[in-house]
Amino acid sequence: MSSTPGASSHVAVFPGSFDPLTSGHVDIIERGCAIFDRVIVAVLINQDKTPLFTVQERVAMIKDVFQGRPNVEVDTFDGLLVEYARRKRAHALIRGLRAVSDFEYEFQMALMNRRLNHDLETVFLMPAEQFTYTSSRLIKEVFKLGGEVGGLVPSVVEERLRQKQATQRDRLAGARQI
Repeated sequence: MSSTPGASSHVAVFPGSFDPLTSGHVDIIERGCAIFDRVIVAVLINQDKTPLFTVQERVAMIKDVFQGRPNVEVDTFDGLLVEYARRKRAHALIRGLRAVSDFEYEFQMALMNRRLNHDLETVFLMPAEQFTYTSSRLIKEVFKLGGEVGGLVPSVVEERLRQKQATQRDRLAGARQI
C-alpha cells in the first residue's frame, strides 16, 4: 500500500449486482480495504435482469453502509468489467468465494479478464464463516417467505427490504380493490 504523496495508489474494483447488499458483501469489502488503498464497489447495470432494487437504490444503500469510509467508493458500470477497471485505474478485481462451487465460474471469469487485460489481477477473498452460505438470491427468497434475515444484511438493507415489501403489499391490495 502506498501512503506516500505522489506514489501510485492500489485500487481494486469489487463488482456485482448487490441486489441486495449482504453482510457477506460487507465483509469482503472490509477485507479488501485492509489490502488496498481504495475499493470501488461497482454496481452492475444489467438490462437483462429485473432486480428487486433499482440501481439507484442499491448505490444509496451501499453508500449509507460505508459512509465515513473514504477508501470505499460506490459507482455503477455496464459493459466489460476490464474496461471499467482500466478507466478507474484499478490494478485488481476483488471476487468473493463462498464455497468450492463458486470457484469454477470465478476461475473462468478471472482467466478471461486476464486475457482481456493482462495488467489486471483477480484477488479471491473468502467471507467470514457465518456468511459462506448467504447470497443475495437466498436473502430475497427467505425474506419474501417471511424468514428472518437480521444479521445477514446490514440494518439499512433490512429496513429497505421491509419498505419494499410493504409497498408491494399495498400495490397488491389496491389492485384487488379495482
